[in-house]
Amino acid sequence: MTTHLQASLFDQTDELRLGPLGEVRRTELGPGAWIDVLPGWLGGSDALFEQLVAEVPWRAERRKMYDHVVDVPRLLSFYDADDLLPHPVLTEARAALSAHYAEELGEPFTTAGLCYYRDGRDSVAWHGDRIGRGAREDTMVAILSVGAPRDLLLRPVRGGGETVRRPLGHGDLIVMGGSCQRTWEHCVPKTARAVGPRISVQFRPHGVR
Repeated sequence: MTTHLQASLFDQTDELRLGPLGEVRRTELGPGAWIDVLPGWLGGSDALFEQLVAEVPWRAERRKMYDHVVDVPRLLSFYDADDLLPHPVLTEARAALSAHYAEELGEPFTTAGLCYYRDGRDSVAWHGDRIGRGAREDTMVAILSVGAPRDLLLRPVRGGGETVRRPLGHGDLIVMGGSCQRTWEHCVPKTARAVGPRISVQFRPHGVR
């Protein structure tokens, strides 16, 4: 699988290392929803991107939309709680997130879903992670992005609020917490701009998809 990733000027190292999570910055979205953002949490992320592209068992999916079956515009891979993650630094990241958010979340992050956005034509539509407990309980979804930045947009489910935009890539972390999955929705829109490939790694607690 061929990729054309332009390396970050601020991450010129192949040494994978996680920074301290105490530097996250929280934004209250309301009502009861918040996001934590930490740019460049994973140093050496471009090297991880290349390895994930080459070694993860990516799959293309097709889904029914109205009267048609269409290609899902991104490649996917999912790791359950008992699965070995595709790189030790992702296991380390999941453990660090579980420890940092233990008091607020009350349980560990267990699963990892990976999405590979190959170019600006790949995307994910507006949605909340409301399959399972996320539909009725406050929870958290932590996303580590490697590769070229893509915009993650968030907006209130009922409308009427400002759309929040966060460009994420090259080791950036975002954590969506509180009521975010129920009262807000998020997407990665298509873009006609020339953008490089990106992989997002979504860590979730048991029973949240």
